[in-house]
Amino acid sequence: MTTRLAFATAVALAAIGSVHAQAPQTPAWVARSNSDAKVLLDVTGRFQPEGATQIGLPGYDDKVIDLKPNSDARMSAALAQAKSQLQNMLATEKDANVRQDLQIMIKAADLSIGAIAINDKYLLPYQDVGQLIFNGEFYLLQDDVDAKRRSMALKRLQCYVGQAPGCTPITKLAEAQTTDRLSDKHLLGPYKGNVDQQLANTQRYAQGIRQLFVKYKLDDAEGKAALDAMDAQLKDYDTWVHSTIVPRQRDDFRLPEPLYAYNLKQVGIDIPPEELIKQAELEFVEVRSAMQMMAPVVAKAEGFQATDYRDVIKALKQQQLGKDDVVPWYHEVIGKIQDIVRREHLITLPQREMQMRVASDAETANQPAPHMDPPPLIDNHGERGTFVLTMGNPSTHGSASDTYDDFTFKAAAWTLTAHEGRPGHELQFAAMVERGVSLARSVFAFNSVNVEGWALYSESEMLPYEPPAGQFTTLQFRLIRAARAFLDPMLNLGMITKERAHDVLRYDVGLSEAMTREELDRYTFNSPGQATAYFYGYMRLQQLRLQTELALGKQFNQQAFNDFIIGQGLLPPDQLAEAVRTQFVPSQQKK
Repeated sequence: MTTRLAFATAVALAAIGSVHAQAPQTPAWVARSNSDAKVLLDVTGRFQPEGATQIGLPGYDDKVIDLKPNSDARMSAALAQAKSQLQNMLATEKDANVRQDLQIMIKAADLSIGAIAINDKYLLPYQDVGQLIFNGEFYLLQDDVDAKRRSMALKRLQCYVGQAPGCTPITKLAEAQTTDRLSDKHLLGPYKGNVDQQLANTQRYAQGIRQLFVKYKLDDAEGKAALDAMDAQLKDYDTWVHSTIVPRQRDDFRLPEPLYAYNLKQVGIDIPPEELIKQAELEFVEVRSAMQMMAPVVAKAEGFQATDYRDVIKALKQQQLGKDDVVPWYHEVIGKIQDIVRREHLITLPQREMQMRVASDAETANQPAPHMDPPPLIDNHGERGTFVLTMGNPSTHGSASDTYDDFTFKAAAWTLTAHEGRPGHELQFAAMVERGVSLARSVFAFNSVNVEGWALYSESEMLPYEPPAGQFTTLQFRLIRAARAFLDPMLNLGMITKERAHDVLRYDVGLSEAMTREELDRYTFNSPGQATAYFYGYMRLQQLRLQTELALGKQFNQQAFNDFIIGQGLLPPDQLAEAVRTQFVPSQQKK
């Protein structure tokens, strides 16, 4: 999705998502808060129906993103009006929880208005239409989606290609949106790497949509007509990109500093990037030292000769799983992790099984990193989130270096499952379904610091109970997060070259060439600033954990603390700390 639709992107929860459903006994304040949230949800439905579909809002499944003239100005005005309504509600609201939720939603509207303004100021509008259509169709074409809703995917595609009443082909709207501001030479065109990747992925997306239409039996005469029109229009759009966008593309990936600073603010970073760099550099050095000390222990346990931590990483990666063995091995590790969580009383687990699968080629092009696919937030009928494992990073030219070896060796399953599955993202989102967390806390409070902080904290909770190779790989993944938190800002502030950052990731962290490229793409054009959130969110949550231990002493209960954190949804760090201080600590002291 384009960064120009910051509000819609937040609602769509990037590539990770969140889930929500009415609990059997929803507290009155949650019901009232959710009613207030309709003010912002309406803006989502009007301007990005695809985001409304993803979170489960009814009535939008056949509609498509608004790219008609002045869409940014109209969306900003709608957000300002919604913000004013929320402020009026806050002025008369007495309930502390509802007030907190109203403040969350007001801040979300503010951030989105600011994002639209700053992107309009600096960037030439440009859409990756193939990705946009794929996401809109994929939200509807999944096994957990109700069959009646899946049938709406054809109507949405017909609107994308202009075969539905009142619909103009989305490619033409995207071209017009760019052309309208093409004469403004002060606006930065998209980065060359971004354009190259978009052009390389178009056919992957088109083929992925065709496969989904075949799978769900939507490829009748009408479906084929819409698919054929999509193929022709995307081909024409790529020709237009070559003739119009390529001459305006830029070779320097760096964003203007105010725009990069706003990106950091949106993902939840509330300290200067220079301070973030210093803290992350220290973490990197400490974790690297721990890995070096542990390297001989792991080598001995696994029966190979190595003393340097880099050589141990290489040796562990030799334990690659066969294509047919990946999913069974991960499910075996999932079972072991759940047994440990229950035995050690780390957190309360759901009774149902966790879902995990390998990504399709189109999904991998859309999101090269392992991730969570979310079920609906609203009107959830038992749909579950799914841990999706990606096996590579499709390049612009296609080569052997497209394949990952970072997630398919045996030891990697421990930390990746803890992060994407349980007790990480999957459990966090499942808890929001089962406990009826308010929409303000499960949707509008969302940022990467909140959600990724919990997932990285979950890795650390599991680390003491894993086999040595699993512990070592968990440290390697923490090393990656520390590297992200200084390389991303250093690259974007011109403090390090892309070549040097490549070598840090490839040789000091030990990533494959494909994963190294995915990381650099992430820092430079896919989502500049977002990768810093893992380390910062983890640091804030660990600090809160220590502060709570100091306050409670022997009364501190790990499972109670983790259950409380999960129960708060996606509160920002400051509000989460306040909840712990004012609610959790007093409740434990009474016991």
